[in-house]
Amino acid sequence: MNRTYSGKLLVIFYLCLCAIGGVAMALLYDDSCQQDGGLHFLFAKWAWTHHGLFVGVWSRPLFTTIYAIPALIGYRAARIFTVIVCLNIAWQTYKLASDLKIDRSPIAILFVWLQPSFFLFSADNLTEPIFALVFVIALRLHLSGHKNAGMFVASLMILARPEGFFLGVLWGIWILRDAWKDSLGELKAFATNAGRASLLASGGLIWWLAALLITGDPLFIKNNWPPNWPMTGTIYGAAGLIAYPIRLPEIVGPFLLPLFIYGLVTLIRRRQLGTITSSFLLFFILHTFLRAFGLLGSAGYPRYLVAISPAIALITLTGWNKLADLFSGMTRWIAISCAVVILALSGYINFVYADGAEWSRDAVAINQLHQWFTDNPQPVNKLIFSEPYSCIIFNRDPWENISFTLNRDVDLKILAESPPGTLVVWDEKVGPKWYGLRAEDFEAAGFSRMYSKSFVLRGRILDRSWFGFGGPRHQTFYLLYKKGV
Repeated sequence: MNRTYSGKLLVIFYLCLCAIGGVAMALLYDDSCQQDGGLHFLFAKWAWTHHGLFVGVWSRPLFTTIYAIPALIGYRAARIFTVIVCLNIAWQTYKLASDLKIDRSPIAILFVWLQPSFFLFSADNLTEPIFALVFVIALRLHLSGHKNAGMFVASLMILARPEGFFLGVLWGIWILRDAWKDSLGELKAFATNAGRASLLASGGLIWWLAALLITGDPLFIKNNWPPNWPMTGTIYGAAGLIAYPIRLPEIVGPFLLPLFIYGLVTLIRRRQLGTITSSFLLFFILHTFLRAFGLLGSAGYPRYLVAISPAIALITLTGWNKLADLFSGMTRWIAISCAVVILALSGYINFVYADGAEWSRDAVAINQLHQWFTDNPQPVNKLIFSEPYSCIIFNRDPWENISFTLNRDVDLKILAESPPGTLVVWDEKVGPKWYGLRAEDFEAAGFSRMYSKSFVLRGRILDRSWFGFGGPRHQTFYLLYKKGV
């Protein structure tokens, strides 16, 4: 068996392993571990009704456009679609490693999926995987010499996430640097070559034009900017400069982190793969500062770094190769055994990490409430909900939900004015934390409690808490209803 054929078999084997893991995530857990996953699904599904969602700042134009059709099939179908997206990210990362002639390139596939945050959201409806796919495709085009095509694809990153603006600036620096080298110091030639960088504005121009055509508002993007994304201010708190560094194990993987650091130091010292290392450093430093000072509504989630998961994988692969070279004199079966143990432990940790994400378990309770309501139906004219999954499972338009002001008196007045036939699906954790309202407040506003139940929602792997991680989630859900006079 020749090396090329063996390498192809490894690629297929690794992709199949990852596919099994991704599909398992989609089937084992009915909902996202963060509320944003359900919201983005609702944005994509209902964009056909509320067309502004196709160009909304929070709904993310690229994500909503790509997911608009899968979302019509159903929530789980859209999540399986994300698995396919993530498999493509891993494939493109492997191809990039091959393009760069990095040894052991097939294992780059595993180093993408063994990132805990990547795995956690590999069957979710969040925007980071779409960003990562655009990023790695653009990077392949750029590094293969197709720089104009690479810039156009890179310009689409801003349609997936705001970080696309910052990475676009970095991309422009790469282009200007190369233009200066190609011009041999001649300003006229430099200006001609540098002018190509304007292609990086293509995505923003497409967004603005689409928003104008759909909404008729030339300032739609500015006017649609979410109020909880202030340029200054600390709506989610200011966590300090160590918030992201201490969460690197969740981003890279606890067992792979030493390899990643080794690879990063090696590449920086040797000035190799500058586009890869600078992309990671930009994201990491950017989010470290945004979280440290609470800017742009940064919540400090490790998942933000999923957007550059291909870069993380290639840096880890570099560290892996360097370590393999150091232990090249080791007996082959011992070396293979050590590698398998590291990879297997990393895979197991991923499942433990995903299983410990408590929010996804609320879907079990909401499913039971939905079944109870199906058995005891009432006419519903409007749905108010604390968690997006309730809106998904009850198949209602999310725009029926009231726009909570976080002003208790104003919100209670709005609730009191809700029409007959309004159904409320509320909980004891998310509702009070996000909106400052409990089930008793709805009752005071004229709603009747139809059904309530307390749950102890346990993980499939971690039945108890370990060092504050995982363990049972104690939750209570309510069905409330406003009857006619």
